[in-house]
Amino acid sequence: MATALRTGLRRWSGRGSADGFRYWSALAGLLVPLVLVSIVLVLVLQAQPALSRFGLGFLAGRAWNPVKQEFGALPFLYGTVATSLLALLMALPVGVGVALFLAEPGLPRVRGALGLGVELLAGIPSVVYGIWGLYVLAPWLLEHVSKPLTLRLGGIPVFAGPARQTSLLLASIVIAIMILPTLASISREVLKAVPNGIRESSLALGATWWETVWRVVLPAARAGIFGATVLALGRALGETIAVTMVIGNKPEIQTSLLGPAYTLASVIANEFSEATGQVYAAALLELGLVLVLLTLVINLLALLLVRNTGRQLS
Repeated sequence: MATALRTGLRRWSGRGSADGFRYWSALAGLLVPLVLVSIVLVLVLQAQPALSRFGLGFLAGRAWNPVKQEFGALPFLYGTVATSLLALLMALPVGVGVALFLAEPGLPRVRGALGLGVELLAGIPSVVYGIWGLYVLAPWLLEHVSKPLTLRLGGIPVFAGPARQTSLLLASIVIAIMILPTLASISREVLKAVPNGIRESSLALGATWWETVWRVVLPAARAGIFGATVLALGRALGETIAVTMVIGNKPEIQTSLLGPAYTLASVIANEFSEATGQVYAAALLELGLVLVLLTLVINLLALLLVRNTGRQLS
């Protein structure tokens, strides 16, 4: 009788522990979307003065004049999208190349050192990238790239002068270096998920290693690499401190890559502590709302693409 009672109590205790763990796990899982929803709701409520005053015209407005209470998001949207897309154009071929080198067999010591370097690159603080970009990369870029481009190709609007030390091009290069670890790491995992049987079958049919990679491995991992690219774009959109230090911080829409620009994150970081007046602060919070929604949409798209690739490969 006593033995049966102890056994029953042990089973009840184990079942209670499992139920408690399950409840705590469910609560932790619900906490993340609740925090996300609360952030969006707070931004919407705090930005209400600007939302009610400017409406959707805020997104298309070009003016940003706190004295006259004129606010528009278009210059910051342009700067954010332009720097992020240009950074992706520079980081994508390098990131995929690094991922291929790390995922494919050969030279294990070199692969290990390169993989460690990529991981260390991801751990460098944003402000360090900004300092390096401002004091090391900016002078070199001005003398060896920007000035020669304006002298030889200044008639083309994209390279029109005058050349400046801080510019949209400089910010894009810094962002490209910052998103490179994200792009390379996720692409490497996607490439590793491609079954070895596909590679071996291609090599058995007489294809070279390059032909196997180009015609078999990359097409199989295409959706996942695209997802990694979109995820890196999501990070690029939100980069703040480093971009603020090197972009020039001028709310204008210029076709030239060598001119200054402004991003959503940079203007919030620069002006929020100095925002006087309810409408001014609400306009900055509305910019934050736009940035959050834009980043959420892009990150969700990236996660869906990566998961879809995993299902296809499995």
